[in-house]
Amino acid sequence: MTQKSTRLQVTFVMITLVIDAMGIGLIMPVMPDLIREIQGASLADAAIWGGYLSFSFAIMQFLFGPTVGSLSDRFGRRPVLLISLFIMAVDYAVMALADTMWLLLLGRIVGGITAATHSTAAAFMADISKDDERSQNFGLVSAAFGVGFILGPVVGGLLASFGPRAPFVAAAIFAASNFVFGYFVFPETVTDIIRRPFEWKRANPFGALMNIGCLPGIKPLLIVYFLYQVAFYVYPAIWSYFTQERFGWSPAMVGASLAVFGISMAVSQGLLIRKIIPWLGERKTVIIGFAMDIIVFGFTAVLTNGWIVLGLTPLSAIGGMATPAMQGLMSRAASPEQQGELQGLLTSIGALGMILSPLLMTRTFAMFSEEGASFYLPGAPFLLSMVLMMLGLAIYLAGWRKLRPMAQKN
Repeated sequence: MTQKSTRLQVTFVMITLVIDAMGIGLIMPVMPDLIREIQGASLADAAIWGGYLSFSFAIMQFLFGPTVGSLSDRFGRRPVLLISLFIMAVDYAVMALADTMWLLLLGRIVGGITAATHSTAAAFMADISKDDERSQNFGLVSAAFGVGFILGPVVGGLLASFGPRAPFVAAAIFAASNFVFGYFVFPETVTDIIRRPFEWKRANPFGALMNIGCLPGIKPLLIVYFLYQVAFYVYPAIWSYFTQERFGWSPAMVGASLAVFGISMAVSQGLLIRKIIPWLGERKTVIIGFAMDIIVFGFTAVLTNGWIVLGLTPLSAIGGMATPAMQGLMSRAASPEQQGELQGLLTSIGALGMILSPLLMTRTFAMFSEEGASFYLPGAPFLLSMVLMMLGLAIYLAGWRKLRPMAQKN
């Protein structure tokens, strides 16, 4: 395999992940208008339907992450990624033409399943990586999501001027174009040596947890990974409400601040991590990442100067390097034929965090910012995230003896 062909393959995978991440933000600016156009409903009713659509997308990722990952362990990364992209393109085209809410809901359900290819993409990165390169390459996966996080709302907002269905058409074109690109450049990396049979009992979040959880030292990391996902999701869950209440920021300022965060994530996960992990090792990278987020969340909760808080967000993005470092440790504990299953389970855990965190963080925000609150503190969700991070770090440090065989010597 030549260096040029490897670059093309990684480029295809990165574009796939960017499209997955963009798929959420790309359509969000037009969802209220599209729902009102289809339903003839008020903005309040549209928000309720929007909640159903977001929940259905996230729950499908939770349920089908291990299924898609296990399918890639059996049939290969190439067919799973290409078929998912093809179905995704058709799905967005159908949503662009949808004239009922039930068809739109069905589209988001299918979209949640096809976007679960995060597990297959990460498994591919594990396939082509040496043991000491996996964490850095998982950082590229996170960086691609950071880029998609930035581009999605921006592109969606620009396309909204052409009507509420334009972003869906664009998403269909993006997915179809990448399908064609991948068809010609993306090889199969699952060989008969590492191919394993598909088993339904392992192709679901609970079965995958039972099986992967048996690996030495994995259980503490899975718990830590879950706590991190819930805590770190405080940004998309509460940021727009928090900054408006605390600092009086406009929607444009909120969007700009999220772009700063997304760019910081892309730089730290795509570039800095390739220097930091070889220098510090995965163990220290996880510890420093947690410590940095603990400090940032604590200050964000109590500071009243918005510009200082904005200046802290790049530091929190750097702290996000703990995630690919943990992925690298867990990937090394799993055998080659389990990579898809492991990444599928991590996709499910991330989706579960995506489901639970908004409920937890928005309720905490309301409790401490509503009129008549016994103690006014709009930043309370960040204090909660800080506590979750501290708990995760404590579990990680307590379980390190079991994790030591998976890690490099530091």
